[in-house]
Amino acid sequence: MKLLLRFLLALLVLIVACYIGVVGYMYFNQRALQYSARGEVVALGDTGLNNADDITIQSGDAAINGWYQAPRPGMPVILYLKGNSKSFSEEHERFERFAADGYGFLAFDYRGFPASPGEISETNILDDAIAAYDWLDDKTEAPILIWGRSLGSGPATYVASERDAVALLLETPFLSAVNVAAERYPILPVALVMRDQFRNDLWIGDVAEPVLVAHGTADRTIDLSNGERLYAQAPNPDELWIVEGADHSDLWDAGIWDRAKPFFDRAMNR
Repeated sequence: MKLLLRFLLALLVLIVACYIGVVGYMYFNQRALQYSARGEVVALGDTGLNNADDITIQSGDAAINGWYQAPRPGMPVILYLKGNSKSFSEEHERFERFAADGYGFLAFDYRGFPASPGEISETNILDDAIAAYDWLDDKTEAPILIWGRSLGSGPATYVASERDAVALLLETPFLSAVNVAAERYPILPVALVMRDQFRNDLWIGDVAEPVLVAHGTADRTIDLSNGERLYAQAPNPDELWIVEGADHSDLWDAGIWDRAKPFFDRAMNR
């Protein structure tokens, strides 16, 4: 019996030590695990954006790099806040469609992503997004529309809560980044150790702009329930667009642009 108790005690100690080790590893490496910032930067000249410009925006003591194209007269401009992986420039097909329909746009890489040097953190991402909005607000008198995709739903919601835009579109958003982490790692104390939590659930209450949330039922990166719950908390909800069978990166091909334009029109005419 004593031998069994010693064995069980040793096993318990081993399990606790392994658990502490896993938590410690995730704590010290969390940003490397949270962000996927590698990728090629597509040159503006290699796209169909003939009237866009390479731009640099000062954000605190750092500089962020992106593309800007002015809208046609009487049209709005989209502040596009990218997702977690690669460079914004790889999504040039989106910007080409924006421009073809007369919309202006500003898109960029947050600090630490391929086109913008610096350190990745929630604070830096939010500061970069605010700096981009303010740059755009100074650059043009056109109405500003905010579009946040995936990770970009965090800075998009934050900017909309702090600035006076016309509309907020959230594509595959999370309720909060810490909520997604807790769903993935239910046995780990992520709420206690996670630095970059992106609390959309707190910011959305201060968003006065009309909100469209788009999500797919087969999203394996951010569960549909995140978008549904975030939309339910929006003070000024406009539309919840759920695409049956769509995964995390499927909404562009599923027609989100054709869904976005009527939403933007409704917001502009309020």
